[in-house]
Amino acid sequence: MTTRTKDVPTSGVAPSLANNLFFAWFAGSLASCGAVTFTNPVEVVKTRLQLQGELAKATPGAERAYHNVAQAFWAIGKNEGLRGLQKGLGPGYMYQIMLNGTRLGFYEPAKNALYKGVTGSAANGQAPIMALNVAAGGLCGVAGAALGSPFFLVKTRMQSASKFAAVGHQHNYTSSVDGLRRIWQAGGIRGLYRGMDAAMMRAGAGSSVQLATYDHFKSYISRKLAHRGLTDNSAYTHFLASMGTGFFVCLAMNPFDVVSTRMYNQKTVKGQGALYRNPLQCFYKTVASEGVLSLYKGFLAHYLRLGPHTILMFVFVEQIKALGAQYF
Repeated sequence: MTTRTKDVPTSGVAPSLANNLFFAWFAGSLASCGAVTFTNPVEVVKTRLQLQGELAKATPGAERAYHNVAQAFWAIGKNEGLRGLQKGLGPGYMYQIMLNGTRLGFYEPAKNALYKGVTGSAANGQAPIMALNVAAGGLCGVAGAALGSPFFLVKTRMQSASKFAAVGHQHNYTSSVDGLRRIWQAGGIRGLYRGMDAAMMRAGAGSSVQLATYDHFKSYISRKLAHRGLTDNSAYTHFLASMGTGFFVCLAMNPFDVVSTRMYNQKTVKGQGALYRNPLQCFYKTVASEGVLSLYKGFLAHYLRLGPHTILMFVFVEQIKALGAQYF
């Protein structure tokens, strides 16, 4: 007889907390902010690798400022110091609160609503249905990306700025507040939400895979390896599930990530993007100018950022929920 394991958001959590949206939002927000503190330097590297050579035909022997993840990390650290590697951390925190607070906080309610609508009963009363888990994750990701879009916009533009090796358009914001103020003055609410459609595509693709595959990996590991101590509530189970999840998320999301980065960072002229009008045009122009593989620019940096971020975020959120169950 197979023992069913609990899903991600409720494992080890007292029933009152498991159904508390505010606690789920708080746990997701705090966990993701803790994770991004460690992974933001790799996000800076990824952003610059994705913007380097934008819409330029590949020329053998052409000089590049950034050759690979390790060299880019070293060059930024050497020339800009720790502050350079942690550029965009402030708006990064705000983006994580909006994105992952929403994703992790509303994933269970969204999943239960879908299960009830399709099967007539809540998710906890039956075996997981991957398609519904993917749909719930995608919906929550899209909602979170929409809420956090202005902060992702500022974060991207701050991370691309460099005095020693500029890539992409240079906006030169002095702070998050300065960036938001200047964007508002130039384009109002429309300016703040420029590129939101690309971010929603990015987050929808990533969240669909991330939340659903984490559920699946965690359930599988705890079923097959419970005799070795890898139970549903084990930190080692969370770590292994996150490792597998991170790879598949990166594979699905990287093309959308490249497009999102470029849509956000482009210069605006009379309220319009100077290079791209919409994400589809960005896809087309990027592939036409740089080839299909350009959609996977910065893939290694993306995984080196996303893999640890996924691991840290889910391990943190599980431990926060365990503490909540213990003390509340």
